This record gives sequence, C-alpha cells and structure tokens, in this order.
Amino acid sequence: MAPWVAVLVSAVVALGGGRAGALTPGGAVAAWAVGSAVLLGTGWPGAAALGAFFVSSSVVSRLAPERSSEAKGTRRDSRQVLANGGAAAVGGLVGLSDPLAGLWVVTGSLAAAAADTWATSVGGFSRPAPRHVLTWQPVEPGSNGGVTLLGTAGGLTGALIVAAAGSKASGVPLLLPAAALVGFVGMVADSLLGAAVQGRFRCPRCDARSEWRVHRCGSFTVPQGGWAWLDNDGVNAAATALGAFGGWVGWRLLS
Repeated sequence: MAPWVAVLVSAVVALGGGRAGALTPGGAVAAWAVGSAVLLGTGWPGAAALGAFFVSSSVVSRLAPERSSEAKGTRRDSRQVLANGGAAAVGGLVGLSDPLAGLWVVTGSLAAAAADTWATSVGGFSRPAPRHVLTWQPVEPGSNGGVTLLGTAGGLTGALIVAAAGSKASGVPLLLPAAALVGFVGMVADSLLGAAVQGRFRCPRCDARSEWRVHRCGSFTVPQGGWAWLDNDGVNAAATALGAFGGWVGWRLLS
C-alpha cells in the first residue's frame, strides 16, 4: 500500500471515530498513528483486522451497561488507544520487512484487545455475579479479575471476529483458529494480571473502590493492594503484547 494511502485512510477513519464520539481528540491522533503503521506494514488485510476490532469494540462498548462511576466512558483516549493498539503498530513495523509476519502479529494483538473489550462489555449483562479468577469468590461487577461465563463467551466472540477478518482478507485460513486462540489466551492473561497485580485503591471520601490514584470526586485514593503503578491500561498493554507475541509464534510455526 502506498504510504500516502495508508496515512490518508487512517486519518479519515480516526477523524470519523472522533466525530462519532468513539475517540477523544488525543485518542484520534493516537488511532491515526496506529492505523498508519498497521496499513503501511500489512496493507488491506491488516486494515481489515484493525477495522473489525475498532468497529465491533466501539459498538459493543456503547451497548454495554455502565460498570460503575469509575468507568472512563465509551470514548477512547490516547492511553487506551495505545494500550490496545500499540502492539499492533509494532506489528505494522514488522510488516515493513515481512508483511505476512506483521499480519500475524497485528491480528494476534488485536484479537486479544477485542477479546478483553468484548468480555468486559458482554459480561456486564451477566445476571450471576462475577467471580474472582484466582479465588472463585463472588465479587462486585467491574472488579479487577472478575469473570463471568457470559463475558468469557463474549470475549471469544470478539477474538473470532478479528481473527476472521484478518484471515478472510489475507486468504490465510490458519490465521483464523490461531489468532482466535491467541486472543482468548490474551484475555485470560488480562484477567489474571488484573486479579493478581493491578493496583487497587479506595476513595476515603466516597468509601468506593477505585482503579485510579485520584477518584472522580477529586480525592486522592488510598492503596488497597497490587502494584500502584499498574493500572488497567497497563494491564491491557501487557495482554495485547502477549497477543502480538502469540501471533509471531503462530507465524513461525504455521506459515
């Protein structure tokens, strides 16, 4: 794909995402950078995987019930875009020297990102309370490491959507099952990291749990466990990096 085409298409999509309310201004700039890297390195097959992630994740996030007052909302900011798409951008750079390798990396990372987004959004509709992935005790909806059967099924669906888009556009049948599996593993890793090491806080003014050092009310929160520096965006970045690595392994073994 010609560089100017990649940059132009990414700019149009990012601008459209901003106008549609799916991205903040900073998020639109980050999405443009990620999209440009993916399209430059992997062409239209990578664009198909990226589009499947962005559209499906935006739709399912908007349809999901609000988890809590802690949720950032449905508009993705620059940190969220880079946490979910930074590994895909690296895959795009890999694709500059080997487009097929880059496509496997891009699809694996985006399948993991989609699986997490779908699991969180679809899990919000679950009637049974989520259970802690390590202790299997019931926890509040939206808690770090909380999983539901419905959310897990939703996560697998999200991974399959991205994997199918990348596979169909590239004509590589094995990419579908491999990327779907990689995405599912990335989702599980996200839950495990969230349960074991993600920072947990509590607002002393509202007596409410929080994922952030400053609560929405403006009060500084009190650490309750985990690594204070590791927030949800950091966990997502780690999970998508694992997905990218899984995609690279799949390319080495199956292509």
